[in-house]
Amino acid sequence: MATRTFTLQDAQMLLPTLESLLRTAISSKKLIEAVDAENQEMAHRIFLNGGTLINVVAVARRKAERERAVQHAKDAVAEIHATGVQVKDIDIGLLDFPCRVEGEILLLCWKLGEEKITHWHSPEEGFAGRKPIDERIARAGKKKK
Repeated sequence: MATRTFTLQDAQMLLPTLESLLRTAISSKKLIEAVDAENQEMAHRIFLNGGTLINVVAVARRKAERERAVQHAKDAVAEIHATGVQVKDIDIGLLDFPCRVEGEILLLCWKLGEEKITHWHSPEEGFAGRKPIDERIARAGKKKK
């Protein structure tokens, strides 16, 4: 399967939609982590007390919330991937957009909280190798007049 590539302008236009999907995935992940922490605390309390009464209805409700959150997170990430964009890190909201520049595939790099895409890196470098967008990348994929 061929990898979809984006121009800087194409990637920029997708940001509002992708940001919304990313925020859904992040909030779902936080809910999953919160429920997991509650369950761990409850298991620890049961262990220390040698057993205890629990509110089965409340536990079942939280379990159902967690399962819905897992599905929402999976759906949001799958929708982002379906556009051809790569989710690199949900915790910090990091996305990469493959971009063809002079026959080479580079990655336009965007992090949640940034107003627009201002950096890129090679596939080998990753986030640590981010460099500012230069003219060569800004005009990649544009039609010559």
